[in-house]
Amino acid sequence: MALYHISFGREDLGSNPPTTALLSGDPERAFRIAETYLGEARLLSDHRGLNSYIGLLPNGVPILSATSGMGAPSLSIVVNELFQVGIRRILRVGTTGSIQPHVRAGSVVISSAALCRQGAADDIAPVEYPAAADPFLTVALARAARELGVEHHVGITASVDTFYEGQERVDTSANPNVLRRLRGVTDEYRRLNILNYEMECGTLFKMAGVYGFAAGCVCGVIAQRTAAESVVAEQKATAVDNAIRVAIRALMNSAG
Repeated sequence: MALYHISFGREDLGSNPPTTALLSGDPERAFRIAETYLGEARLLSDHRGLNSYIGLLPNGVPILSATSGMGAPSLSIVVNELFQVGIRRILRVGTTGSIQPHVRAGSVVISSAALCRQGAADDIAPVEYPAAADPFLTVALARAARELGVEHHVGITASVDTFYEGQERVDTSANPNVLRRLRGVTDEYRRLNILNYEMECGTLFKMAGVYGFAAGCVCGVIAQRTAAESVVAEQKATAVDNAIRVAIRALMNSAG
């Protein structure tokens, strides 16, 4: 039976169903992964813009390239339903803004854990529950980045609900009036050695712990917040391509 939001079920995955999914916020990225990197790729569903594709890694292992949508609430729905159809390993391939001067646009951040400031995650587990990536996936991602010669950084990510206010954007936002509790939060996170902002991995990691699946996250750095709030357009394609290549290589290198 097809699940309500992703609009496919176990029976649509064939006789050798995948247990791993690459999860992108952007449906165009999910399509690019399927079209460029997967063999025998076909569309499973484009319901609600949550495009999902099934295909084969270069080593013949079946895999999904799925879309989570933007933000943790949408991701939580998709991940719940992917788990119901048998997915037991999820690797988020996203984009991110660096808050450290040494984490440059065009590089990738591999999240080992998240400072999780997300309402959706609070519905999954208590605030104190750790939002940690699977250590084996994290090591596989770092190894893949080294093998590919991709500049990479492994560390803690601030996973927050909003792109503008929650990431203390005031110059590029329609609302320059950031709440008092968020004023200076970027500097505070920088002093805590947090590498970057993004909007999904904290909830993904908590769901992995509660549900019992492996989760990882690699994001291409498309903004350097120590320089400016805006996306570095000329580095976006490189950053996204680096994140995808690292994710594919990591899955090729790792079992499961």
